[in-house]
Amino acid sequence: MMSYSCNIVVLLLPLVVFTLALNANANSFESLLQLPRRQSRSTRTRPRSERILHVGHFGAKGNGFTDDTKAFVDAWKTACSSKSKTRILVPENYASLVRPIDLSGPCKARLTLQISGTIIAPSDPDDWEGLNLRKWIYFHGVSRLTVEGGGTVNGMGQEWWRRSCKHNHSNPCRGAPTALTFHKCKNMRVENINVIDSQQMHIAFTSCRRVSISGLKVIAPASSPNTDGIHISVSRGIVIDNTTVSTGDDCVSIVKNSSQISISNIVCGPGHGISIGSLGKSKSWEEVSDVTVDTASISDTENGVRIKTWQGGSGLVSNIIFRNINMNNVSNPIIIDQYYCDSKKPCANQTSALTIENIAFVRIRGTSASKQAIKITCSDTSPCRNILLEDIDLEPSNSDGYTKSFCWEAYGSSSGQVYPPSCLSHETSFLKQLVQSEITSVYL
Repeated sequence: MMSYSCNIVVLLLPLVVFTLALNANANSFESLLQLPRRQSRSTRTRPRSERILHVGHFGAKGNGFTDDTKAFVDAWKTACSSKSKTRILVPENYASLVRPIDLSGPCKARLTLQISGTIIAPSDPDDWEGLNLRKWIYFHGVSRLTVEGGGTVNGMGQEWWRRSCKHNHSNPCRGAPTALTFHKCKNMRVENINVIDSQQMHIAFTSCRRVSISGLKVIAPASSPNTDGIHISVSRGIVIDNTTVSTGDDCVSIVKNSSQISISNIVCGPGHGISIGSLGKSKSWEEVSDVTVDTASISDTENGVRIKTWQGGSGLVSNIIFRNINMNNVSNPIIIDQYYCDSKKPCANQTSALTIENIAFVRIRGTSASKQAIKITCSDTSPCRNILLEDIDLEPSNSDGYTKSFCWEAYGSSSGQVYPPSCLSHETSFLKQLVQSEITSVYL
């Protein structure tokens, strides 16, 4: 029996370390993040040596209906080949129609795209005939890029949404463009712009490193399908701060093989909330780790803070903190779902699942539009471990109702006031079951 006692101590150690670290240091996970910090605009001045390229000097008309694509391509090529810091300017009085465009690097010096006016996509999906349906403005292989200026990127997505198979079931399901895609980019900033009415996702970062995002407004109707606000995939070192997202899908979605993500001072809603996942589709291996969401206001969304994985996948979701979040009329304010199934047909039960561990929900308050304010449903064969609920108060949106929690194969602890009451099983209960199963297996 001595060996079983040792096993219990070893298995309990991660939970003890996780809980003590969280209580002792509110920034424990952030200490793992080596992320860029946004410099105050008041301390940043335009370098005297910076070269200014006005898109009008390259033939852009900026009248909203003349095709300005070639002018943008020519301005980009000139800026990217320059050995001095260069700024491409879209002035306030411009509304430039730009067709699908690739803006590739590497560039020789720091480059800024200043969008003070408006960039408009073609309104007709047929303009993408023979082109990549996933792209509109596509940045690739660029380092030391800043996109800023207070202007607007308008995806003109209304006709895309109308033709979507989610709105018109007679149409085949197909992809739609992301307004701004950054692929294999690093050491960059996206600041103080508006991205609206994208055809599908608004802003996507794939295989990016060290990115600062701040002061954005990302807007689309609640009825627009698949219009994620900010989508992060295979990326590391992403900071999102002081941003508003109001769309028809996830405000922020973090997917496969991403880590060191910090989200703060975000306003979200309507939409589907802030999501990690979905992960593990088609039996894939995926990992998301070291994510902090701190100080958020989430209103009128289908979900609040969520982790979602498919059955049959493998990998890991770990070291996640959701903290200081206000919910207003949110369905499913706190949700971990290892049985996610976004399919017209029911998904078959499968035994394998991603490991989900070291997840903290701290100081989450407000109102729930559904009775089940806390839902943590985990795999029979891979239970969720080391879950912490601390200082939770989720009241019903209507004054006459009540809220409740539901857990399945979810183990962890709670502290402070937790309402609805925690449904987590104590870790020791899980360990007793594990030890008992080991003893039973010896005698069978």
